[in-house]
Amino acid sequence: MRQRTDQENFWKFTDEEMDTVKNTDLPDLLEHLGYHLKRTGRYYTTTEMDSLMIKDRRTWKRYSSGKGGDAITFLQEFEGKGFREAVDYLLEFNGRARAPDEDRRSRAPPEAEKRPEFVLPPANGDNRRVFGYLRKRGIAPQVIRMFLNTGLLYEDEKYHNCVFVGRDGEGVPRFASKRGTYDKDGASFKRDVLGSDKSVAFPIPCDPAIPWVVVFEAPIDLMSFCTLHREAMSNAIALCGLYEGGLDRYLKDHPHLNHVVLCLDNDGPGQEVAKRLRAEYEGRGLKVSARVPPRGKDWNEYLQNRGPPRERGR
Repeated sequence: MRQRTDQENFWKFTDEEMDTVKNTDLPDLLEHLGYHLKRTGRYYTTTEMDSLMIKDRRTWKRYSSGKGGDAITFLQEFEGKGFREAVDYLLEFNGRARAPDEDRRSRAPPEAEKRPEFVLPPANGDNRRVFGYLRKRGIAPQVIRMFLNTGLLYEDEKYHNCVFVGRDGEGVPRFASKRGTYDKDGASFKRDVLGSDKSVAFPIPCDPAIPWVVVFEAPIDLMSFCTLHREAMSNAIALCGLYEGGLDRYLKDHPHLNHVVLCLDNDGPGQEVAKRLRAEYEGRGLKVSARVPPRGKDWNEYLQNRGPPRERGR
């Protein structure tokens, strides 16, 4: 029988849960994270790290550093996640909810997990490529400017990516998600900045007069919803995936909120997590409702297929 590590025992992950995450299909995971895969004989590698080799779709090794491992260690090494966050992420990626454990949320680990230092990428002198890219995705100019002007979005200097900045309750950047401005075959580069705190994710300001929060998977879907509903420019968060830590923190920071509106993707993983979150937050006494786009997988796909928004008259 496989020996369990101290971390596995402490967080009370079951053997079945650990077997699920350790057997994660790495090529599928890396594509989900925004890497561009290449097949090299019996192995996979990526255009971003050509010294990375994936064997048997379950294990990786980076020959330039000598490091390797499974899906958990990949997320720890390259995505800046702690052990618990990596396992939670992989369970959700594999369509699994964690086994019930009332103590799991409240207990602190015996030693604080080390998170790499979080540093925002240097900003470019202008945001022209980001502005043009988001306009091509159907986002309204007013919405783009609002995100730029409030420091929630900028263009990075080196690669000209969109950088979506997640700020804590005091306005300090704690999280950032990068999105490439070049889409190839419908896919673009996507990755969290190393050291990002996923429990902050990508929130926008909260209006204390409004009792609800709207929840999305991606910042571009949040911006798409703002384009479709111009009055909805506050009280929202993008989880930048399907980990609910950011929503937990948003609700804690704004205790007047009593209604969660789930606007996750209209696909298998999104709706499976929506079902789980509905049960979880209703169990905490909150009102929970869900919305899906009338057409398409997500709110940006619906926005683009719907056609250009009509500009309001003055």
